[in-house]
Amino acid sequence: MAKKPSTAAGLPIRMLHDRLLVALEGEPGERRSGGGILIPATASVGKRLSWGSVVATGPNARQVESGDRVLFDPEDRAEVEIQGKDYLLLRERDLHAIAAERVTEGPSGLYL
Repeated sequence: MAKKPSTAAGLPIRMLHDRLLVALEGEPGERRSGGGILIPATASVGKRLSWGSVVATGPNARQVESGDRVLFDPEDRAEVEIQGKDYLLLRERDLHAIAAERVTEGPSGLYL
């Protein structure tokens, strides 16, 4: 089980409801295309989704576990700093996809 982050006071954090604490992967700056072309951070390519790693989950998160990689819209997020590191606070319903070893083909798991 992944270690839960703690606040500056050393207190553990418990996520509530379907909330997720996510660490961003990579820097939101320059990136390279599949062909190796450098794309500057100022280049506009439309709406681009981001990947992150789940650090903690609330008790009502049904599809996501700590350690999963998740795909989300970077415009629909809240940021929080814990012990000098930036994290994102998301709701499970705001995710577009989950990448994990335990994910198998079958029903999408959507709940509306």
